[in-house]
Amino acid sequence: MTDIESARPVSPAYLGGPDSPLVASSSLYGPIGHDTQSRKLQRELVIPVRSGRAWTVPAGSVCRFTIIEGPQVLDLNLWSLHDPRERFWAARTRQFYGAHISTGGRLWSNLPFLRPMATVVADTMEYGRDGDGAGCHDLLGTRCDPYVNQLLAGTAYDFHCHSNLTRAVLSHGLTEFDIHDVINIFQITGLTDKDELYFMKSCPARVGDHFELFAEIDLLMAASTCPGGDLAVPLWGPDAGGEPNCNPIKVEVFQLDESLLRTWRSPHRASYLGGHGLSAPNVHPPLTAAVPVPREDVTSRGGAGSGSSGGQP
Repeated sequence: MTDIESARPVSPAYLGGPDSPLVASSSLYGPIGHDTQSRKLQRELVIPVRSGRAWTVPAGSVCRFTIIEGPQVLDLNLWSLHDPRERFWAARTRQFYGAHISTGGRLWSNLPFLRPMATVVADTMEYGRDGDGAGCHDLLGTRCDPYVNQLLAGTAYDFHCHSNLTRAVLSHGLTEFDIHDVINIFQITGLTDKDELYFMKSCPARVGDHFELFAEIDLLMAASTCPGGDLAVPLWGPDAGGEPNCNPIKVEVFQLDESLLRTWRSPHRASYLGGHGLSAPNVHPPLTAAVPVPREDVTSRGGAGSGSSGGQP
């Protein structure tokens, strides 16, 4: 590395201005997160320990995840209710907002859809970064699974998060192949300084702590209460083998007062036409030759034929 390269300041690769769809409007989403008195409870369920559940969340409603007995990590998957090929894209979301997400962050869908599926409107953890550089609500890792468990521990176990999610979505016509990288709610993680290796810390969540997602489109959600519980006991390695501290988590879906949604619009899927250069010239032009197009308004509500799968409940 040259002296010039080492001295050059670094900056995030994915940046958006105040009007960017990466930025959730505080004037819209602030009241959605704060005005809890006008909400109407539409659905409530409790996910038992070492289990998975799936449920639907209408566009324009809020889904809350609450610690009810003690600290517990929750692995969450999201799909478009009307087209499960559209699902949560942890890697792109991580590029947009960092390794951990909190209020104002948005969960984005995979290609070719690329739109916000949900926006974080409340997070009582407000963990920030600790002395080890760790944060809460993890986008770095993924779900635990029986394959890596057998690889590392030489034992078979059927109630890892991957398996719990698989069982949960079967009644919705999905299979193991539809399970994808998760957001680990209430999970504290980071990368070691020296080797940038993934580490997990004990979950500090207390009874009453909650995390809320505003559904931008009609969603199918599935979640697993991790068999590692609060992750105080390592899952693998020389210190593994103890019984984890596991607790259930409550899920609630709330209908919002219409006054909170007056300026909200369910997002369209990405408008790129999908040519992918299949009829390209022999000499491929440079990136600077990209063709200008009208700026996308991903927050506009989709009507009939708009390509949006969401609408107000």
